[in-house]
Formats: sequence, C-alpha cells, structure tokens
Amino acid sequence: MSTGTRSKSARKSTSTKESRTPSNPPGLRDLPFPLPEVTATERRRARAILKALRERYPDAKCALEYSSPHELLIATILSAQTTDANVNKATPALFKAFPTPQDYANSTPKKIEPYVKSLGFFRNKSLAIHESMRDIVEKFDGEVPQTMDELLTLRGVARKTANVVLGNAFHINNGFVVDTHIDRLSKRFGLAPQDATVTMVERYLCALIPRDAWSEMSHLFISHGRAVCKARGGACADDAICRRYCSNASQN
Repeated sequence: MSTGTRSKSARKSTSTKESRTPSNPPGLRDLPFPLPEVTATERRRARAILKALRERYPDAKCALEYSSPHELLIATILSAQTTDANVNKATPALFKAFPTPQDYANSTPKKIEPYVKSLGFFRNKSLAIHESMRDIVEKFDGEVPQTMDELLTLRGVARKTANVVLGNAFHINNGFVVDTHIDRLSKRFGLAPQDATVTMVERYLCALIPRDAWSEMSHLFISHGRAVCKARGGACADDAICRRYCSNASQN
C-alpha cells in the first residue's frame, strides 16, 4: 500500500485475501507479550520503508553521547522530558566527576544534583541515578545487566530506557524503543493504528520489522522525524519517502 493510513475496510479486505501469521512466530517467541497479527504484504512494506530510510540516513545512530553501558543508562534516564542535546551538554562534567558505578554509589543524590540541574526533574533524576548505580554495584557486581527483567528492577528504568541500553550498548533486541518521533512516524507510515498506545506501537513494530534491525530502525525513524517528518512544520509533501509512505504528505 502506498499511503500510511489504513482504513478499517482496507484492513478487512487485506485480511480476507491472505492469511495472517500467528502471534510470535519462530524467532520472536521469547518476547513476554503477544504480537499483533500482520500479513506478508505488511511486512514487505515495512522492509521497504526500512530500506529507504537506510539509504537516506546511513550514519543514523544513538544521539546520546556515552563511552560505556552505565553512561548510556544514565544518559537515557536523564533524557526524560528533555532533549538529547541538552543531556549531552550536561553529561561530560557528570561522567568526569563519577567515572564508575561505584563512584555514584559512594556519593549521594545531593552531590549528583549540581551536574544535572540544567535538566528537568533533576532531583528525581539524581535520585534515580544514585539508586540505580547502587543496585548495579550491590546486585550486579558493578556491571549493567543485559536482560530486560533485570534492567526493569533499576530505579528510573522502564521499557523504553531498557530497550535503548540493550540495543545500543549490547546489541540485544528484546523490544522496540518508542519515543515521540517513533510513535508519530509509525502511525503516519501506516505501521501502527492511529489510536495505538505506545505499548501497542512497540508490538506492531516488533511484528513488522526484522528483529536484527529494531535498534537501527529506531534511529532511522528518529533521524527522519527530526529532519523531515516533524510534528509541526514538516516537509512531508516535498520528501520522496514521505510522499510514498506517509499519510501526512497529502495533508501539507
């Protein structure tokens, strides 16, 4: 299909013409949630979008700056309700003052606060950093855990943060990062229903995109969302990728 919006009638027509795959096919059965049923046609279209974005943004990568898994975890915790650019301005001094998880554990939230005061909710974030690093030291031998379940035990870590850390620090794809750009583009590109929650957007993307490309695709979506397919004032109508796949192209 050439546009991002799929009507109920169109989806019903597609489902009657070809069988839909059962939830969690081989290779995805370890996921802790059922995936929506999708057709082979829908998967091929998603792969075509992936290919187009790869060609457009060959250097797409995580925008947060870090040199170790624990630094990425901290940067991702700090990124809530602010921009990656703002986080990158704050973290060099923070990382220099506290080089290891043990350094954070030995400190206090109050001593961490001055380094992140420029970011929103800095008190809560300082507490989350201190407690998560303390748990990493006390429960995980000073190493950032590499499973979703273990990461979710850390203060300040939800699925989005855990997916960022697993995908970028360890190249483990146990889920799909969904931020505001990815949520917007997934719906405009017809990869998830317009009324889908963030939880359901993740599940649709997991069902449609090859697993080894989940982390990469999140960066590609973010790159395109920042450059072209913006929430307001985007250039969708003039962009070749958006004209082919994005519902917003016809509305500009």
